[in-house]
Amino acid sequence: MEATLENYSKEELIALIKRESKRASSFKKQNAFLENKKAALEVEKAALENEAVYLKYQIEQLKRLAFGQKRERFENKDNGQLSLPFEMEPEIKQEIEAATTEKITSIRQKAKSNHSGRQPLPEHLAVEEIEIYPEGDLSQMTCIGKELTDELEYQPASYYIKRYIRYKYAPKNKEGVLIGQLPSRIIDKGIAGPGLLASILVDKYVDHLPLYRQIQRFKREKIPIAASTIEGWVRQSLDILDVLYQHLLKDTRSKGYLQADESPIKVLDKNKKDSCHQGYYWVYHNPIDKTVLFDYQPGRSTQAATQVLEGFKGYLQTDGYTAYDSIGKSEGITHLNCWAHARREFEKALSNDKARAEMALLFIQSLYSVEREAREKAMDATQRKTLRLDKSLPTINAFAKWMTTEVKKGNILPKSPIGKAFFYSINRWDKLSAYLYDGVLEIDNNLIYPNFIIIQTFSLMAS
Repeated sequence: MEATLENYSKEELIALIKRESKRASSFKKQNAFLENKKAALEVEKAALENEAVYLKYQIEQLKRLAFGQKRERFENKDNGQLSLPFEMEPEIKQEIEAATTEKITSIRQKAKSNHSGRQPLPEHLAVEEIEIYPEGDLSQMTCIGKELTDELEYQPASYYIKRYIRYKYAPKNKEGVLIGQLPSRIIDKGIAGPGLLASILVDKYVDHLPLYRQIQRFKREKIPIAASTIEGWVRQSLDILDVLYQHLLKDTRSKGYLQADESPIKVLDKNKKDSCHQGYYWVYHNPIDKTVLFDYQPGRSTQAATQVLEGFKGYLQTDGYTAYDSIGKSEGITHLNCWAHARREFEKALSNDKARAEMALLFIQSLYSVEREAREKAMDATQRKTLRLDKSLPTINAFAKWMTTEVKKGNILPKSPIGKAFFYSINRWDKLSAYLYDGVLEIDNNLIYPNFIIIQTFSLMAS
């Protein structure tokens, strides 16, 4: 090659160098293009792997909904019990193991004790006793006992006329007339009494009995009531109830501790036949005195919650829905989150990353064992706070340290089920731990959910 190059003239060498330089530049561009393409393919591969994990998770959830157990129960079935990291104190580790064993034993005992049988009739019902004696001459016989048979019976409601008779008096040798005053009435100059109005509202809004069907019931009793009349009764009764609602709203805002959540409800649209749109019932529950406020809103925005929570001061406990975050940042509000919702995320991730999901569930199970101990010992707020600081706080600190270490390892995909569970809790850690501030606070807002059963009985027609 050197001999060949010696035969090149200066101009030919310059031309050769330029050609080789262009080729080298072309190779560099091609190499850069391939490197960029490789990087893009790696990103695409990671995205596809993430999507595959997510789709597998979705399939598992659909299978669970279709065929699986609906309860979110967690039991550690591994004989080699998972051990908590960071040299956790033996007392805490024993508590977690004891909580798992105790819960499994309790569930098994409950399953054994469950048996089918007739439920006893409630004691608050009135009892009509009918005594039945044997036929024949009993004078020479001694009663040795009796056998009771209960039968649930129903007496249909009846309509009646409540007639007020007001006597008039005229003083002797004086002008003027005295007459007895009517008691206050729900509808001034109306013929419907409070009991009838209450029955109409309950039938319509709780038992889903439309007004036109109630009118048919009046007709069967030969009581002529026009549709416009009963509609007017409902409208005026709701105006009265709104006064009570405003008092309840004011009372709810004055509470120092509220749990809030919202539930979707299908709302009939009178402008579109056989059509519904989705509204929301917002529930505000005070765990201390057990008061509940239901508030219907057509949407699920922050503004919908502000309708009730505007001016509220105190503890507000919610799930992780972002609409509550701006309200929780308001002056005078301490925002708490719910451990039951955090637990649910890890329970969903069992099919994605069983080892880490089970570890997280064990931590949370330990927290709930402390709550059970406080409940069984009927502790007051001060005692419960002390117990939590002694037992729950070390578990929470160990839980946080473990999650932080796992995330730093870099092998948790944020969009995977286990990643969503981790970051759901990490991003809300201060709010999840805030229940330690006061013994009156609950670890979750599960107490609000029985009220959703009431919501499911309601129907609402858009006006």
